[in-house]
Amino acid sequence: MPPTSDLPPLNRQFVAHFGEMGSKWGINRTVGQIYALIFLSERPLNADEIAELLEFSRSNVSMGLKELQAWRLVRLRHQPGDRREYFEAPSDVWEIFRVLAEERRRREIEPTLSMLRNALLESPHSEAERHAQERMREMHDLIDRLMKWFDDVQRLSPETAMQLMGMGATVTRVLTLKDRITGGRAAKKKTAE
Repeated sequence: MPPTSDLPPLNRQFVAHFGEMGSKWGINRTVGQIYALIFLSERPLNADEIAELLEFSRSNVSMGLKELQAWRLVRLRHQPGDRREYFEAPSDVWEIFRVLAEERRRREIEPTLSMLRNALLESPHSEAERHAQERMREMHDLIDRLMKWFDDVQRLSPETAMQLMGMGATVTRVLTLKDRITGGRAAKKKTAE
């Protein structure tokens, strides 16, 4: 297979961008570039092909593939008569989003919720701790509500979820109208005071 310089310019640009974004998303540049290459590929790629196309060492590619497998972002495939392992990304971008969101939730959000739950079970010993605990309760309640909403969205079909996302401003207008009719905002303000 040809080296990176022979990748089509659009592919090269996407791979480079994913490498740059990888560090912002908590993965290293190499892993981001490997994923981008596999995502764009029309067929599964083996580690040697990936190393050659990206001009990476075989060991860097192996480590990157292990990390992508741990995130469940690539699937292992075998080709008849070939002992090498081939890798492909799920073809459905909605599935990729779901997997990524589930992994981030498991690795980042659930430990935070657990810490907050434990902190809320503690008995405060001072006014400062009471204040801190109240702030933690607010954070816990928001994250918990978001996770319940996320679970609901995860159960939607991709088509329904896309429709829902496209309705953003419409949903806001409907909720505003509901508040006007029911006096929802006024009641909220009174309870806040």
